[in-house]
Amino acid sequence: MALSVCSMNINPIALAAPSFSFKSLKFPSFWPTQKVKMGPLSVSPMGFGTWAWGNQLLWGYQESMDNELQQIFNLAMDNGINLFDTADSYGTGRLNGQSEKLLGRFIREFQEQKGSQREIVIATKFAAYPWRLTPGQFVSACRASLDRMQIEQIGIGQLHWSTANYAPLQEFALWDGLVAMYEKDLVKAVGVSNYGPKQLLKIHDYLKDRGVPLCSAQVQFSLLSTGKDQLEIKSICDSLGIRMIAYSPLGLGMLTGKYSSSKLPSGPRALLFKQILPGLDPLLSSLREIANKRRKTMSQVAINWCICKGTVPIPGVKTIKQAEENLGALGWRLSSDELLQLEDAANESPRRMIQNIFQTRYTFKTGKQNKKR
Repeated sequence: MALSVCSMNINPIALAAPSFSFKSLKFPSFWPTQKVKMGPLSVSPMGFGTWAWGNQLLWGYQESMDNELQQIFNLAMDNGINLFDTADSYGTGRLNGQSEKLLGRFIREFQEQKGSQREIVIATKFAAYPWRLTPGQFVSACRASLDRMQIEQIGIGQLHWSTANYAPLQEFALWDGLVAMYEKDLVKAVGVSNYGPKQLLKIHDYLKDRGVPLCSAQVQFSLLSTGKDQLEIKSICDSLGIRMIAYSPLGLGMLTGKYSSSKLPSGPRALLFKQILPGLDPLLSSLREIANKRRKTMSQVAINWCICKGTVPIPGVKTIKQAEENLGALGWRLSSDELLQLEDAANESPRRMIQNIFQTRYTFKTGKQNKKR
């Protein structure tokens, strides 16, 4: 039987008490049980990303990992995490859509084990494939995701990327698809991903005119990705009441401190890391210094920085160890001096994260590309 995951109640179990100095003893601004508003939804201040669930090429997924992934989902729920980000394109080859299938299965098994329903917000992204040319086709993509997850309603239905760079007319059809899936109650809210500042303003106004609020904007955002566009997007989100979701808050792993020029990850990431890591010494040193002082890990400091900047980070997880480490980013807050130290160190680091090729670089008007941002 299909399950709805948008209107359940949750009473999450708190994490272990955070560590803090007796000299500055105070309650942290974020407890793990505290929620933040994302449109009509209440979500945890951090979500979990599931890009790796089904991706063999970049993340080495194997179906033998599924039991551990179920444990990760359960651990997240038991510790107050209720936001899970996925996409209909997550999963390589024959495993296309695997991330959504696994999430649906994990939700059912979790609810059967616990014997009670809890609020779970699934934010899935619909790819702007070239054959999705009409609103109806985009609605069909949403229904396919619902079928894969075996749920009745998606928390946030997101347009995965803008086509304004290369197919501006398709863009309007996809926007109308978001409107249609919202009006049909297939999604509780709508959002976008990889939208630049000007296109974000355009879709916000377009949806608003049709009575559909824009709930969220997902952007690559971390201490490695704080360029002019990211800051402008954040300002727009704050002014319009859109919640910014920060993907790749750890820079694909570069901010974890686990890698160096002589210790690179396997697979396609190695080439990227080899280019960027040598220029990150100031930033990695500051992360390490604050982590040691806080008795935290570098990953936890980097994620907490995203939270302190008012975003909802969605670090990826594929092992219990990673999940436990990510959870340690909650329940405390970096000081203003620490935030400034990290941002100064980021500015001193000559290398930056390569931006997503799907990030909107052009705006359009009446079907034609306009000037570059």
